[in-house]
Amino acid sequence: MTQVDTVPSAAARAGNLSTGQIKVDPTVLSFATAFYPLPNGALLGAGDTGIFTFSGQQVTPENYFTIKVDHKASEQDAISGTYMFDTGTVRQPDELNDKRTGYDSRRQVFTVNEEHTFNPHFLSSFRVGINRVVTTTGLTFPSGNSHASDPSFGTVPGKNAAGVSVTGLTQFSGGLGSPSNYKFHWTSIQAYEDLSLNRGKHSVKFGFGVERLRDNILGVSDAGGVFSFNSLSDFLTNVPFFLSAAIPSAVTGRGFRQTILGAYIQDDWRWRPNVTVNLGLRYEMATVPTEVQGKLTTLRNITDATPHVGDPLFSNPTLRNFEPRIGLSWDPFSNGKTAISAGFGMFDVLPLPYLIQFNELFSAPFFQLGSATNLPAGSFPSDAFAFVSGASNARQAYFDPHPKRNYVMQWNLTIQRELAKDLSAMVGYVGSRGLHQPFRVEDVDIVVPPLTSQGYLWPSPAGSGTRLNLNAGRITAGFWSGDSYYDALEVQIKKKMGRGSLEGSYTWGKSIDTSSGSLVGDEYSNSISSPLWFDPRLNRGLSDFNIAQNLEVNYTWEIGTPKWASGIKRWALGGWQIGGVFEASTGVPFTPGFGGDALGVKSTDPNIDVPNLIAGPGCGSLVNSGNPVSYIKTQCFAVPNPITLRGNLGRNTLIGPGLVNFDFSLFKNNYIKRISDRFNAQFRAEFFNILNHPNFAPPLDNRNIFDSAGNRVANAGLITSTQTPSRQIQFAVKLIW
Repeated sequence: MTQVDTVPSAAARAGNLSTGQIKVDPTVLSFATAFYPLPNGALLGAGDTGIFTFSGQQVTPENYFTIKVDHKASEQDAISGTYMFDTGTVRQPDELNDKRTGYDSRRQVFTVNEEHTFNPHFLSSFRVGINRVVTTTGLTFPSGNSHASDPSFGTVPGKNAAGVSVTGLTQFSGGLGSPSNYKFHWTSIQAYEDLSLNRGKHSVKFGFGVERLRDNILGVSDAGGVFSFNSLSDFLTNVPFFLSAAIPSAVTGRGFRQTILGAYIQDDWRWRPNVTVNLGLRYEMATVPTEVQGKLTTLRNITDATPHVGDPLFSNPTLRNFEPRIGLSWDPFSNGKTAISAGFGMFDVLPLPYLIQFNELFSAPFFQLGSATNLPAGSFPSDAFAFVSGASNARQAYFDPHPKRNYVMQWNLTIQRELAKDLSAMVGYVGSRGLHQPFRVEDVDIVVPPLTSQGYLWPSPAGSGTRLNLNAGRITAGFWSGDSYYDALEVQIKKKMGRGSLEGSYTWGKSIDTSSGSLVGDEYSNSISSPLWFDPRLNRGLSDFNIAQNLEVNYTWEIGTPKWASGIKRWALGGWQIGGVFEASTGVPFTPGFGGDALGVKSTDPNIDVPNLIAGPGCGSLVNSGNPVSYIKTQCFAVPNPITLRGNLGRNTLIGPGLVNFDFSLFKNNYIKRISDRFNAQFRAEFFNILNHPNFAPPLDNRNIFDSAGNRVANAGLITSTQTPSRQIQFAVKLIW
């Protein structure tokens, strides 16, 4: 690996100087000094890179209220209504403390329900509702670093510093106004009619519903641009690999619309005094999403030179969505102490607006998001914008024009038993199988390799192949080719006590899929954003959200007032209550890989390569548990030979650190009888992570073991963040009446 020495002083940083074997570009030197605040004025030493992330106080004020009205209009009619308002903001430092980031949200829900009793056996419930959410994300605010608002560091005209992604460094998200930002105005208008009829051993329910979705979005992706560098040495010498940037004049909003219709019938049949059978059928379909101004665009084939514009975005896969359900509940001893239940059902996953919105927001011709790879040396940051303009560099969208029906089959078997008075236990098995699940790829416009006896082998030397579509800069894609599997054992114990309760639950399960993203490829921070779409079987592995084991114990206990206490002592010692939640779980999986384009896929999102897993001493486990500095056993991985051969490591093979957390609460109830019998001024002291246990996150910022040339990354496996904050204590007074 090329050595990069630490630059010792501000005076030494002033010019174009050599550090070890690298001649640092003065423009990069100025940029790094401004936005990567390292100790003692150091530049980016090989022993220091990637560890200087900052944490700060997150400020989250929230206000909400609910109004509920109930009115009995007659003996047969009852009307109720609810209005809920919730608004909040989040403000927190960014990854390098260069600016503050945050989002604003406001939610309103209004519902009206009318219940009519035809007779004691026939009831009707009609309800309508409106749910509206307004959210602005990607907000940025000054935070003491004046360079964050200095346009001289900018790439896009009129914008501040671009984002920077370098193998071995914590990603810099850009200056003020540079990160992607969105304004969402989402409204759901719903109406439902439910009828229930009881006759003998049958309790029949049936009904229908309609929902109208209005999804208005104004979004800007990579507003100030994002640069990627294959290695730290490429960054220091100003050799950028990739730039993505929005053309400011081409920013327009979208208004997506969709209608959902559903109907169902269910019969709860009391077959025997101790056996109930549930039989049901649901039909649910949705129209294909449209846009109010016809601004829909998609490539019908990945290789098309121009996109299809307007409706339909794809054919409708929901027209035959009949979903059977069956359930069984059995009391084998007919004494009410044991219950055995089982069920099976099909559940459709509709192609709702969230599945299409990011592809449609940023694709040509209605939005210009330019991208370019293999930029000229020295073009960072201000001389690269010209390379992303032009139709052949614009982002395009691809959707499977004929998606298959996406559905999930679920089943379960549960046994519940009352072991003693106020003590019960439950053991259950749950499983599911998902078919034709969303499979998202952030860039499918790559060099497609042949399959050899060794595996997929790209042309050599790396980068000598040809992309599928030279008329596009990037093609984001949505397929319906994913599969998912889930199996789990669940155990639960509950104990009620005179002054409190104790409950514990344990889950041991496994979730496997070929892709876990539905909105975007990297929906989870540990995702592979552009999995190999032409062979989904290569991606089969643990789901990005898989947690193999989880234990949770919670309790409450009223301490009680000593019998001998009276007067002020009775008040001081009475009304106390304690509670707590203990949680322990295994970690989430992740995939180590290569930084940059080692294979030569020539993609705007090239981090799809994985190393070879090799056998060796100590490689039975691939991680150093409890070691946040070298969490990954890098000695257990090697560069494939040749480097353009995809490695043999499976997806999500490594497991991140687990979690152990204990939250404790102490309440004191103070009933003020002068106001009312129920008026309670409750004092609350809440202790989060009271044991102050460090729960490390996976080393996602440093999961790449090699750079694009096959050199080892010095800080591979270094953990830079935690899953939970340090011990936090809050005090509050809650008024209850």
